[in-house]
Amino acid sequence: MLSPGLFFFNMQKLFVIVLLLSVNSGTGQTQIIDSSRYPKPVTFTQQEDQQQMMQQLGIKKLRPGPSGNENASNHANYDESIANPYPILPELLTSKNGKKVTNADMWWNQRRPEIMEDMEREVYGRLPRNIPKVTWTVKITDREFVGRTPVIAKQVIGHVDNSEYPLINVDINMIVVLPTNVKGPVPVLIMFGYGKPAFPAPTQPSPDDMEKLNRAFKEMMIKSNPEIKDIFEKYPAYTPVTRLPGPNFFAPPPAGDLPPTEQLLAAGWGYVNLETTSIQADNGAGLTRGIIGLVNKGQPRKPDDWGALRAWSWGAARVLDYLETDPAVDAKKVGIEGVSRFGKAALVTLAFEQRFSIALIGSSGKGGATLHRRFFGEAVESLSGGGYYWMAGNYMKYGAAEASFGSKNGGDIPVDSHSLIALCAPRPTFISYGIPEKGDAKWLDQQGSYMATVAAGSVYKFLGAKDLGVSNDYQKEKMPPVLTGLLDGELAWRQHDGGHTDAPNMKFFITWANSKLKYTSAPAQ
Repeated sequence: MLSPGLFFFNMQKLFVIVLLLSVNSGTGQTQIIDSSRYPKPVTFTQQEDQQQMMQQLGIKKLRPGPSGNENASNHANYDESIANPYPILPELLTSKNGKKVTNADMWWNQRRPEIMEDMEREVYGRLPRNIPKVTWTVKITDREFVGRTPVIAKQVIGHVDNSEYPLINVDINMIVVLPTNVKGPVPVLIMFGYGKPAFPAPTQPSPDDMEKLNRAFKEMMIKSNPEIKDIFEKYPAYTPVTRLPGPNFFAPPPAGDLPPTEQLLAAGWGYVNLETTSIQADNGAGLTRGIIGLVNKGQPRKPDDWGALRAWSWGAARVLDYLETDPAVDAKKVGIEGVSRFGKAALVTLAFEQRFSIALIGSSGKGGATLHRRFFGEAVESLSGGGYYWMAGNYMKYGAAEASFGSKNGGDIPVDSHSLIALCAPRPTFISYGIPEKGDAKWLDQQGSYMATVAAGSVYKFLGAKDLGVSNDYQKEKMPPVLTGLLDGELAWRQHDGGHTDAPNMKFFITWANSKLKYTSAPAQ
């Protein structure tokens, strides 16, 4: 085990002056920062970061997670007969003092805070009290056509105040796209995603401007390499810089479903593409950077500190802060969407951030809608091992084989994913999955998610909302056939016949969401 001295900065001054370029109130001035005033940010590998958290928790050894390869010797379990070693889920409507929750006030003021406390401490981590504020700046505004829909697209950057620790910079990056052909304000779906978001259909220069660009480009190329002049003279009509094809309004609609973003715009919704890694890296080595590292001044986490899922959900809430300032957005009708690890994050967002009105949770698996207690596919050990950085450090205790406190497993967690879904009640929550045959692997445990959704329905009904329309007996209810949607209630389920995506369910989500949010788009005046 690595020495603690390798993990924690000893606070000795560096006496090194670091020059950082930063924009101060738009002046573009160079700011001189004396790095000796701040603790040096720790740089870990993922293994080192995990090891120091194990050391904090007194864990000597973790159980290895199962392999997704069914031919491996340590392959995941896919036998339903042994999938429920801890079949009794924690009670949702019984307080820790043993009293039944008998009215809504008891839920909101007593039982729900108890569940949130366990969720924060043991599973996803707490938000720090001292998170600095975010200042939003619109960098680019572009009028475009996406498919047949006219839109305003904006690149918006949220700079997190790092004046307390300028050695780490966090700029949240997103593209906001709003339709202009419908009467506003419009609902918006924030979509978690990989990579830097791009403008969907950037407007292009006019033919006259294109001619100027080509003339300048040819002159630049010839100046750089005189031999190129012969090529341009050989092909005098050739233009190196060409316009991309624009929308063809006379072409027939494409076969099949439109892309999800085009479906949203056609239905009068806007959307946000949010770059998650601009908030927090999707790896353990990044935990001393990003928003988590900024708040911790570059130092390692404590066991109940937030993980990446909670950091991404915090970022989505800051996006909602921005949307609340845009008069073209109906901030009371803002939803959150994500698939896979971002499906986990979307469910965490709806559960903890009550201003969000609705969610589409795609193929979220363990740490999302699937029961932690289930021994099927992805396991607690998968999250306490390779995926530990998504969670609070305390979650690692439930994958411990040897520790100062003994050994713990998923059955020891005081809450489960049905508790997380219950925290969303009574707001509309759509749980989406595909099928293993198309790539939405058995690893995700669709059955375990259905069980959790069924169990959470008791809280929806208790608060006067509709659940899936089945009993809340999660041990007996059977998952409905593929393509059979349970879409009448505020709690919804549909398993499509595609792969690891929620795209085939988008059209069903939009219809369901419009009904639940009582939204009907109307042409702009």
